[in-house]
Amino acid sequence: MNSFFYVLNGRKIKRTFFVLAAALFAIGIVYVESDNITVFSEGAPAAIYSVPTDKKVIALTFDISWGEKRPEPILNVLKDKGVEKATFFLSSPWSKSHPDIVNQIKTAGFEIGSHGHKHVNYSTLSDEEIKSQLTTANSILTDLTGKEPNLLRLPNGDFDKRVLKIADSLNYKVIQWDTDSQDWKNIGVDNIVKRVVSKAHPGDIVLLHASDSCKQTHEALPIIIDELRKQGYEFVTVSDLLTQADTKGKEIRDQATLQQAIDDAAGM
Repeated sequence: MNSFFYVLNGRKIKRTFFVLAAALFAIGIVYVESDNITVFSEGAPAAIYSVPTDKKVIALTFDISWGEKRPEPILNVLKDKGVEKATFFLSSPWSKSHPDIVNQIKTAGFEIGSHGHKHVNYSTLSDEEIKSQLTTANSILTDLTGKEPNLLRLPNGDFDKRVLKIADSLNYKVIQWDTDSQDWKNIGVDNIVKRVVSKAHPGDIVLLHASDSCKQTHEALPIIIDELRKQGYEFVTVSDLLTQADTKGKEIRDQATLQQAIDDAAGM
């Protein structure tokens, strides 16, 4: 029994050691490669995770890149719950093959932003490829909606300095999120609800999905809406949220570089 206890303790200690070592190594990489990490400075392109405000306003955002079974149930929930404002980020290939659903989102009055063209990490692409992906998506979404999108959520939330600069040159605001529902992991309705409700804060941007791979979002959404309303939240679009406060001065995390540093350090 004692030997078993020691083995478990040894494994735990070893695991903790490697996690700490990986984190310290990643911090070292971030320091050494600081020129490659995007932190907001005056005039520099920035990604927005949330908006500092004292008002209890929150933006529910939905990414769609695949399938046709989930959007309608989610749109029905929003209608039944009287939520008139939300933001949908649509990939252009999906939009092109599902113009009827795009029209439903538009007719319901919800905001539509771009989720790019190919669903790949744009930080791995060349400058020309990045520009091509964004302009292709822009053209398709503009044709379908009659309005040029000015909000962009990059596939997988991946970006680096180059992506931000190119997006900015195309007049896009890059929108990330502070609260990840993790509905894309299908972690269970209760867990999805708990993550959103417990993490929500004024000016928050919440990441949700309406792709077919996310099977529990439409079940969690009614509870999320009810619970947030109990806390006094009003649902707004991302654009509405951006008018609430000045987003300058917020740190911008270069997700691609930081995550790669941590993964490399941990040997993942």
